[in-house]
Amino acid sequence: MNDTAPTETTPSGTDGPGATPVRAAATDATTNTATGRPRHEPLAPELRTSEGSERRKERAVVLRVLVYVVVAHLLAGFIWLLFVLGAHGN
Repeated sequence: MNDTAPTETTPSGTDGPGATPVRAAATDATTNTATGRPRHEPLAPELRTSEGSERRKERAVVLRVLVYVVVAHLLAGFIWLLFVLGAHGN
């Protein structure tokens, strides 16, 4: 069998000098040796943002601008109404 995976032998003294190679755990390369937890590699720069999130941000900005414009017009209309009512009082 042609095995290209890294191998390590069992500790000396337990099985003797002709110890059978033991296959290294596949998680060694992806496990943090200090904590034993899986390592998480950062995403590639092109995968960090997706088109969906950008569209969602654009929609949020457009909605916010529309709300601000509507609120500003309502406030301006209310102030105009106060001036009109004040002019009729004199």
